[in-house]
Amino acid sequence: MTFASPTYVEETRLGFAFLRTHTWQHHVLRVAIDDLKRLVGQPLPPGGTLLDVGCGQGRSFRLLRDAFAPQRLIGLDADPHSIALSREEAAREGIEVTLILGDCARIDLPDASVDVLFCHQTFHHLVEQERALDEFWRVLRPGGVLLFAESTKAYIDTWVIRWFFRHPMHVQKSADGYLAMLRERGFRFDPTQVSLPYLWWSRAKDFGLAERWGIKAPPPPGKRDETLVNVAARKPVDA
Repeated sequence: MTFASPTYVEETRLGFAFLRTHTWQHHVLRVAIDDLKRLVGQPLPPGGTLLDVGCGQGRSFRLLRDAFAPQRLIGLDADPHSIALSREEAAREGIEVTLILGDCARIDLPDASVDVLFCHQTFHHLVEQERALDEFWRVLRPGGVLLFAESTKAYIDTWVIRWFFRHPMHVQKSADGYLAMLRERGFRFDPTQVSLPYLWWSRAKDFGLAERWGIKAPPPPGKRDETLVNVAARKPVDA
């Protein structure tokens, strides 16, 4: 069966293979989840429902379980093969997870049914980003947390990424653009709940080699094109 989604741009074969690697899980997913947990501030109470949108092949499941201890874990993805691999990954890790084949712009869950929504490197694949964000808002309970981690246009619009991966280029945004989009939808966060990682793998021009070799210092925030943005935002309790 093929699940047709006009609002999602699929990965290339190379991109799909990369999402199965230790590099992806350890250097990308783990780092992002650790950072998002820090940005939340006070530890989230254990239990509740955590939704992983764009769960891919399930490589995030163990990391999310260990970081946030949800009572119920749900994975959503638009690709049937990814859902099948997620099911295998969950079984291998001994994790109980509910898997949904579906679209971020039409999430098959009730209103206010999710306590934490994890969106990692998914949003830049979505064509209808506003509709997806509306759905995130709808399924989150008042007071719920959106853990949002994205690559920016400065990273997506590089020859390395264009060559090996596939994205809807007309919707890519800067870090400020994503932050503005979240605020306009009603999500709340302050500067302590935002980080702008400048990780080596996100710097497609030289992968940070000049700094790692001591040739030059990394440019400070405000003096560089931000490649990543992580946000721990909340849906207000009175929403």
